[in-house]
Amino acid sequence: MSRLGKITRRTLLVGAVAVVGGAGFGLYQIRRPVENPLRPEDGASLNPFLIIDQAGITIIAPRAEMGQGVHTTLAAMVAEELDADWDAVRVLHGPPAAAYYNAALAHGALPVADYAMADWQRRVTEGIGAATKLLGLQVTGGSTSTVDGFTRMRMAGASAREALKAVAAERLGVAVSALRTEGGRVVAPDGTEIDYRDLAEAAAARPVPQVELRPPSEWKLLGRSLPRSDMRAKATGAAQFSTDIVLPGLKCATVRICPYLGGGMAGFDPEPALAVPGVEQVLDLGDGIAVVASNTWAAMQGAEAAVIDWTPSPLPATTDAMIAQIARAFDDRPNSRMRDQGRPDDQTATLEVEYHVPFLAHSTMEPMGATAWLQDGHLTLWVGNQAPREHAKVAAEAADIAVENVTLHTVFLGGGFGRRVETDITRQAARIAAMLPGVPIRLTWSREEDMRHDFYRPAAIARMRGAVADGRATLFDAQIAAPSVTRAAIGRLAGREMGGPDKGHVEGAFDQPYAIEHYRVAGHLADLDVPIGFWRAVGNSFNGFFHESFIDELAHAAGRDPMDFRLDHIRPEGAVAAGVLEAVRDLSDWDASRAEGVGRGVAFTWSFGTPTAVVIDLERDAQGRIRIPRAFMACDPGRVLDPGIVRAQMESGLIYGLSAALMGEITFTEGRVDQGNFPDYDALRIYNTPEIALTILQDNPHMGGVGEPGTPPAMPALANAFFDLTGTRIRRLPLAHHADFLI
Repeated sequence: MSRLGKITRRTLLVGAVAVVGGAGFGLYQIRRPVENPLRPEDGASLNPFLIIDQAGITIIAPRAEMGQGVHTTLAAMVAEELDADWDAVRVLHGPPAAAYYNAALAHGALPVADYAMADWQRRVTEGIGAATKLLGLQVTGGSTSTVDGFTRMRMAGASAREALKAVAAERLGVAVSALRTEGGRVVAPDGTEIDYRDLAEAAAARPVPQVELRPPSEWKLLGRSLPRSDMRAKATGAAQFSTDIVLPGLKCATVRICPYLGGGMAGFDPEPALAVPGVEQVLDLGDGIAVVASNTWAAMQGAEAAVIDWTPSPLPATTDAMIAQIARAFDDRPNSRMRDQGRPDDQTATLEVEYHVPFLAHSTMEPMGATAWLQDGHLTLWVGNQAPREHAKVAAEAADIAVENVTLHTVFLGGGFGRRVETDITRQAARIAAMLPGVPIRLTWSREEDMRHDFYRPAAIARMRGAVADGRATLFDAQIAAPSVTRAAIGRLAGREMGGPDKGHVEGAFDQPYAIEHYRVAGHLADLDVPIGFWRAVGNSFNGFFHESFIDELAHAAGRDPMDFRLDHIRPEGAVAAGVLEAVRDLSDWDASRAEGVGRGVAFTWSFGTPTAVVIDLERDAQGRIRIPRAFMACDPGRVLDPGIVRAQMESGLIYGLSAALMGEITFTEGRVDQGNFPDYDALRIYNTPEIALTILQDNPHMGGVGEPGTPPAMPALANAFFDLTGTRIRRLPLAHHADFLI
């Protein structure tokens, strides 16, 4: 990170950072160039995404690398147009800067189903996305990184390439059109080669040229699986995470915060903690303590030893009381009816059911941590995060300094899933560093602290009414109640409440491509102040279960095969969605006769721009336990830039969803989370993870995300397979409460 120097006032316009949306969004502040925040000490920054110096080519990734491979794909976009050798490229995470705003976060702004969005509506979202530059939303999330970077990152490489060629043309006295580029060099017609490093400083001072992007037929890097840019560092242990930072005079810290959520601390006795060898200080944080020691283990032992008088939680005392509070939301007017077609109230329901899903933790493999150092009024942080500008702002507030006096390095994240958008760990690290100026502090949470102070996926309830006639669904009427993730998380980030219909609350239910005459989805927002936040697939994670479980029940009520029933309702809405279901049918050999004792379930969800279908097989082992031997997936994210990364992300999402459906559950006693570590909140392991077969289609005309779409259909596909195997319909997760699974 030392190669990223001071903020420069020099500005560059890089391709698509200017709005394309026309007069309606053509405000000067939107059209104006973004500031380039890069200024290496000994090289040239050609734009916010590219540094060329004597050490070589460094590509700046605007999104966080948390294991999803985004640094590889984003860097490959630049390298493709730049004509750089892939093995010669280095990748760094960009600093907090408005230049790295995420325009694709606005793609879901309109209250319209993605699969049904008209071209003019997509143009509107592009305009809204350009306007997000004013907010500088530098956020990794929503499966948007590749979609957001697809034009901008390639344009950064192409414009730099042409600027380098223009400098070379002047030096060689030849026309720019006579030059070509290859392997980080400009090549003249006579074979003369000039390394980019010898041209970069002059090229950085030139106006940005107008360029055309190369067609996919000319791609050399994009469209194939590349070696991951982070692979070598992670395989050798050289990769740095938040708690890998070593600094002179470093002290290690941990925290122990009131476990009764919303409660506080009436007082504490630090002496038992100070008696632990290695413990040096115990700090009062108001709602808990920080223990500072010579090593992390001593800090954690000291935190456990401290005697603390906690104050109670204001939340309902038990999980059942919380669920009852959520259910009371059905008594209020709905916040939204994002889909309300036909005359649902005039229809007689033949099926009325209720589904429940629990609170869930993120349980990232890396517990929360950060390293902070306050020196002479300047705070430097190393923290894995998904929103650098927000984390820098919070750090400044906690240390009581100006944000200009904060340097934040975004390091590798050991998993995110939405958890590291939250700023609590950064606030704590900055505050502890401010209490001990001049002393570098490495803060590491215990797994128990991590599990009990998460921002959880909310529990949710769905009440469904449906009817079938002549083999088809005629009524789909859903009411969905849960605390609002959007209002809670955005409220924390923006500092104000959001109003209006909450689209995220009902995504995965109102926006599915099913042709049903009477179709209504109502969202009810529950008043429950449990800390909740973005969790992989957000609203789709519970609505996918509700929607596809109920579709399955309607199929069986109609006496239809669940796959054929879905296809009959999806084909009229669009060929892309139907193609995904047909692909998973073929991949799984759905229509073939099944072995005795094998149950099979299917589910389909369109989320984050990507239709995804899953088929799950279940069978009993020799001990009578139910296991998941096979899973089949098909998805269509449109243009695929790296098949290996798409495959890894889709499989990861599937496993995450199966883990949650099978055993994921956060419960409460006296407002305190019962679970504390992986024995209490486990995930699938190698021995019980199914063999996964995947088909990736590219018929979708619009690029979708891949980080989250694999999660929503995994849960209902598993539950539907359980019904097929046992004849018992499960409407309350997790499944492990209802049968003996191999876990």
